[in-house]
Amino acid sequence: MDFTFQVLNNTRAIFSKIIENTSLADLNKIPKGFNNNIIWNIGHVVVTEQLLVYKLSGLEPSLSDDMINKYRKDSRPEEQVVQADVDRIKGLLTSTLKKTEEDYKRGVFKDYNAYTVSTTGNTLTNIDEALQFVLVHEGIHYGYILALLRAIKN
Repeated sequence: MDFTFQVLNNTRAIFSKIIENTSLADLNKIPKGFNNNIIWNIGHVVVTEQLLVYKLSGLEPSLSDDMINKYRKDSRPEEQVVQADVDRIKGLLTSTLKKTEEDYKRGVFKDYNAYTVSTTGNTLTNIDEALQFVLVHEGIHYGYILALLRAIKN
């Protein structure tokens, strides 16, 4: 799983750079034809990783219920985020993944409640499958963020 965590850390670093290089207005912008924005997508990958890894393992995620509800599957941006929210999400990109990697190496994830993901129809049955799917999920949202960035610039 070292490679999986290496890719996840690299992807999170890309998301962090996108936050740094994009104005607050553009992070919040929902271009015509889209139903969410860049910062929602980044918050969503943080929340989804926590739910797929911790919640389905019967453990508590490191996020507040409020954050989970704002960025979980089937949610959408309901208000503009302020800079403090962006800074919090940026920090969580690194801190949550670091904790997940540490917990994985310590063997914290013993049980797993099987879950079929809507994106691909695959059923996740253990922590390794969950982490591999998190890679796919974050890649999907990276592509979506790139499309949002192009739409904003046009």
